[in-house]
Amino acid sequence: MSNKNILAALAVAGIALSGCAEKPLTYEANIKPLIEKKCVACHSEGGEGTAKTGLRLDSYDGLMKGTRFGPIVIPGSSVSSTLYLLVAGKADPSIRMPHGKEPMSQKEIDMIAKWIDQGAKK
Repeated sequence: MSNKNILAALAVAGIALSGCAEKPLTYEANIKPLIEKKCVACHSEGGEGTAKTGLRLDSYDGLMKGTRFGPIVIPGSSVSSTLYLLVAGKADPSIRMPHGKEPMSQKEIDMIAKWIDQGAKK
């Protein structure tokens, strides 16, 4: 195969693969609606969760700031992120989030993990 043919084949393969690439998740499009549905009632101004931990989830900045004890999202590493560990039930079951409510679905948990692993972009 000539160099021209190799380059042409690589170009075609690159175009084909670019269509297969997953669209990155963002806070605004994918995570904010989930957080608003499951978390904001307790983790916003005046909420019980905010009073106990200092965590506000009513904005991207609040989420990324974390609690008075430290950050809950480590961009690029869901397994190091407290947010993921708590919603996935990988920490003490007594502190699984959302606390005292229906747990997130596996699809929702996977979305949070994927967003964090992709860099937790706004």
